[in-house]
Formats: sequence, C-alpha cells, structure tokens
Amino acid sequence: MANTEKSALQAEIGVKKAVFSAENAQKFLAFGALLILVLFFSMASPYFLTFGNIVSIMLSTCVNGILALGIIFVIITGGIDLSIGTVMTFSSVMAGVTITNMGMPIGLGIIVGVCTGAFCGFVSGTIVSRLKLQPFIATLGVMMITKGLSLVLSGTKPIYFSDTPDFRKITLGSILKFGAEGKYSIPNGIFIFLAMAVIAAIILNKTKLGRYNFAIGSNEEATRLSGVNVVKWKTAIYSLCGAFAGVAGIVMAARLDSAQPALGQGYELEAIASVVIGGTSMVGGEGTILGTVIGAFIISTLTNGLKVMGVAQEWQIVITGCVLVLAVLLDTVRKRGNK
Repeated sequence: MANTEKSALQAEIGVKKAVFSAENAQKFLAFGALLILVLFFSMASPYFLTFGNIVSIMLSTCVNGILALGIIFVIITGGIDLSIGTVMTFSSVMAGVTITNMGMPIGLGIIVGVCTGAFCGFVSGTIVSRLKLQPFIATLGVMMITKGLSLVLSGTKPIYFSDTPDFRKITLGSILKFGAEGKYSIPNGIFIFLAMAVIAAIILNKTKLGRYNFAIGSNEEATRLSGVNVVKWKTAIYSLCGAFAGVAGIVMAARLDSAQPALGQGYELEAIASVVIGGTSMVGGEGTILGTVIGAFIISTLTNGLKVMGVAQEWQIVITGCVLVLAVLLDTVRKRGNK
C-alpha cells in the first residue's frame, strides 16, 4: 500500500509540475479580466463602486462560489455534476422541513442540509464509479430526482423560517461592523464563502483525496493500475461536491429566509463557468481554488455590472454564455499550444 501511494503521489507531482506555469498564467489572466471588468463598470456607472454595491457583489458570489468550490473537484477528475443546483435546493428544503415543519434546532437543520447534499453526491458518485454510467447522464438523472423531491417534500410551496429569525443571520447577520455606530457591515455569508475556499484549498492541495483527485484526472487508468481504489475515491469526490452544495443550500435559504423548491436549476451552469474561467480544464487533471474564486467573482461582477448599467436580464444571460464559450475556447487553444 505504501508503494501504491508513493506511485500515485509521484504521478500527481509530475502532473502538477507540468501544468504549474500554465495554471499561474491562467490565474493572472483571470485576475486581469476581473480588474478590467471593475474598471469598465466603474467608468460606466457612478453607482458601481459604492460600498453597498460591492457588498452586493460579494454576497451574490457566495452561493455560486461555494457551488464552484465543490464542482471543481469533480471537473478535475474529468467528470461533471449537473445536479449541484437542484441538490442545493433539495438540501435547503430538507433543512426547512427539519427546522420549520418538525420544530428542530437550527444546528440540526444545518447538519441535515449538509448531509443531504453529501448523500446526493454519494449517489451520483456511486452511479458514475460503480455502475460506469457517464457523469453527464448520471448527474442529469440525480438533478431531476432532487428537483422532484424538493417539490414533493415542500408541497410545491416555499418553506419560511419566520419562527426562527436567527436562521437568517447565518448569511445576512454580521460579525464585522465598522463606521459610525456600525453603519457599515460585512455579511456573514461572505466569511462562510472564504472559509469554504480555505477548506477546499487544504483538501485539494494537502490531503490524499486531493492528490488522487489530480491523479485520476490526469490518467485514470494509470492511477487504477498503480493500485489506487479509483471507485472509492471518485465516490468520495462526488460526495464532497454534494456537501459543498449542501452548504450553498443553507447559505441560500438563510439569504432568502426561506427554502424555495422551484429554485436551483441553472445554478450549475454559473458554477461550471466560474471553474472554467478560473483556469480549470474541462478534460481534467488541473485546476486551482484561487482561480475558481476569481472566476466566481468575475461572473458576479459581470452580472452586477450589467444590471447596474440597465442591461436586460435576458441579455445578461447571453453575455455570460458568451464569456463561458470564450473561456473554454481559450483553454482549448492553450492546450493545443502546450502540445
């Protein structure tokens, strides 16, 4: 077993060295793009760089960012998870059922929500790794199942947290206030996102799961032949992605002060866009948490800036789609150049 882990680690180190400079270049490009967006929208509208709008951008990044932090693990393996948006919703509904309908403590509801997400990820991972179904089809099925279950368990109606006002403070409360009489404050949701980013970075770069994550994405067959239990680790990776979706569900529900069973579908696209824009390759084997965080801020900054400029929502979606296509195209060109 020691030789197995050593072989996998050596393979992973080799992959990291091969893509290190390319990843750094991609992160600098993404950060440069973010600065350009901020500069452009600042010049286009005097309301963009106000404190309230900056906080709004950061707050809107939380949910999408946490989803992106989860799905990057799956994409690095060369897979995809289309269910994270509806898993997020299902997790929030389960938290709502636990807290509001059953009258249980908030802490228990949070645990149930996160565990629900992890279980959904486990189901997806099991279908992909053990039953050998394509990730696209497997997670599409889980997406439809969780979407339906959210509607069934909630009775197609939102579940409100009116009797538990402290639940709202999870995202919208503030432990950091400054200015005269605390006039300015940073919502807790932003700190949750940053904490999840640190956790994701530690898992990806400092743990066995992270090492095998890169190894599977770079060459799954070679990793299997080296003695690594690919089935177990891929299942764990999808479960981790689901857990992040569960956390996003709690943050979303606290922000809205309700569990909205009809929400969720479509969030996976913005999360995937954040990951790709941040430099993670869709064919697997490379990716960084910092790049993903920058990508998430690019998506939210772009959306907010267009909104401030009065661009219609349908055109915001079109422009975001174009940015995603451009990011994938640039990644493809970069791959060809490396060859």
